[in-house]
Amino acid sequence: MPYRLTVLGTGYLGATHAACMAELGFEVLGLDVDQSKIERLQRGELPIHEPGLQELLRRNLDSGRLRFTTSFEEAAKFGDVHFICVGTPQKKGGYAADVSYLDAVVESLAPHLDRECLVVGKSTVPVGTAERLADKLVRLSPAGMQAELAWNPEFLREGFAVQDTLRPDRIVLGVASERAEKVLRDVYAPLGEVPIVVTDFPTAELVKAAANAFLATKISFINAMAEVCEAAGGDVTQLSQALSYDERIGGKYLNAGLGFGGGCLPKDIRAFTARAGELGAHQALAFLREVDEINLRRRTRTVELTRELLSGAFDGRSVAVLGAAFKPNSDDIRDSPALDVAVQIAEQGGQVTVYDPAALSNARAAHPHLGYAESALEAAQGAEVVLLLTEWQEFVALDPEELGEVVTARTIVDGRNALDADTWREAGWDYRALGRP
Repeated sequence: MPYRLTVLGTGYLGATHAACMAELGFEVLGLDVDQSKIERLQRGELPIHEPGLQELLRRNLDSGRLRFTTSFEEAAKFGDVHFICVGTPQKKGGYAADVSYLDAVVESLAPHLDRECLVVGKSTVPVGTAERLADKLVRLSPAGMQAELAWNPEFLREGFAVQDTLRPDRIVLGVASERAEKVLRDVYAPLGEVPIVVTDFPTAELVKAAANAFLATKISFINAMAEVCEAAGGDVTQLSQALSYDERIGGKYLNAGLGFGGGCLPKDIRAFTARAGELGAHQALAFLREVDEINLRRRTRTVELTRELLSGAFDGRSVAVLGAAFKPNSDDIRDSPALDVAVQIAEQGGQVTVYDPAALSNARAAHPHLGYAESALEAAQGAEVVLLLTEWQEFVALDPEELGEVVTARTIVDGRNALDADTWREAGWDYRALGRP
């Protein structure tokens, strides 16, 4: 391979990118300031749950193509291309993104860059960040102008991150020179024929923000239609099916339910709104505030529906919650709609027991006051209502008769419209779902 790569930040994005680039044949050095995380990764232990990633990590550690460090000096000497993969969380008390981790990486790496190299940002950032960091990189690097910045946003879906890295649907390169474009084309050449969009810094930054905003809008649109269906007596699943045949609309992400969560989509649309306001374009993205509010209302409505099924009060009533992760195939509980609903019910006096195939340890650490079980049947033992709030295949495949044997009352709220309503009703369940009669 023509270049050696470093990946700065070994969280969800960084660990995935490092392992996948090594899988493509590159020598890769991952860096993190967390010594314990680096030690775990070096042993082949992942801090996250992501299908297929554990095998990739261990295979490439064994091959010698992948290793990890905490030394910026070592990373600077090793790498020709440095990928920045640190987080940009929402600022406390506001909507804007906190880009301090990005600045910290540049400030720690740049003083050691004494030869030609390319530093590539992959984090989701407010537009204008790349230009500012490019100036800082040149100013702080002994290599000066030879230390160049590029922006290459990621488009990973949790649960499909390995697939999205090794078989992407597009690659966006925000570059300021032909050299930077060539280097990144060389890096991604092993992926084969992939559409590549070459653009400037601001457009590359905006692509990721716009993609997230569109996805959030589509999800909230169908959930708004679910609200209307509930008021009018319609069925949002049939409405969605009819819309999906319209090729202008399509059926992907048009499934009504509890709404979106996670560490990216909610905070990214809020940061996008905040940045538009700073640029004087607040009216252009004012609709995203309603998108956010529709999303949050689905959680409140789920709590209300559950309370109605329990004759108007949660006090001392037993509630089983199936799901803690914000989506299936992940252990990520950041801004999890499922846990938000569980916490709200517990705060109103409900006796809540949660089960999730992957996220139990994270949920326990964040919400130790909730009850937890090691299986769906254990969680449902004695429950007066069961809530399906994360659409794990394990839950979709549950036998309604078997589950019915352990509950006190056969009442279920399908927060993801994932179950076959007729099957559950035929088994004697009072089946309820958002946006359906």
